[in-house]
Amino acid sequence: MSSSLEIPDDEKGYDLELFCVPKHYENDLERVFIPHGLIMDRTERLARDIMRDMGEHHIVALCVLKGGYKFFADLLDYIKALNRNSDKSVPLTVDFIRLKNYSNDESTNSVKIIGGDELSALSGKNVLIVEDIVETGKTMQTLLSILNGYNPKMVKVVSLLVKRTPRSSGYRPDYTGFEIPDKFVVGYALDYNEYFRDLSHICLMSEQGKQKYKV
Repeated sequence: MSSSLEIPDDEKGYDLELFCVPKHYENDLERVFIPHGLIMDRTERLARDIMRDMGEHHIVALCVLKGGYKFFADLLDYIKALNRNSDKSVPLTVDFIRLKNYSNDESTNSVKIIGGDELSALSGKNVLIVEDIVETGKTMQTLLSILNGYNPKMVKVVSLLVKRTPRSSGYRPDYTGFEIPDKFVVGYALDYNEYFRDLSHICLMSEQGKQKYKV
């Protein structure tokens, strides 16, 4: 399991005026929490770690939509660059899934996989699951249980963010970009009721933003 960049609980982030933020979100955000440049640098290192561990065999990169799409695209760009510029390279194919959770009052998780090609095609492959954020970890544990039933050669999980929360099941991805406090963050494809996916930085919302986009 690789190390992550741990952001402390008392981290306040950065003043919005130091960064380029879309005008339509200026009053809806409190602070920039993780700047885009830092996300990209961390993603580049994750790509190197992944290729070190998985770069001996065909990789199927499985993007968990919707929040994972930006991280997925940037991570694969770095992996493709390593493929182009290294003495060894491996075939890389992609697929996309969405997960739908069904939870009852006892908090038992049932996960339905929506989309994606026939999962039996994962048999014998190195599978890389790309996720935006892991909170409790229960959904990912259920997904891994389902995928392992199709006998892949290897399954590894990379998540841009892991949240420190008392609700955690204790699950940790194989690769983590940032470990963050138990705060609600948006941007870089993470949304609040479908808004803020078009924000480059990962940010903390203002109270005005929470009320404005509340459903």
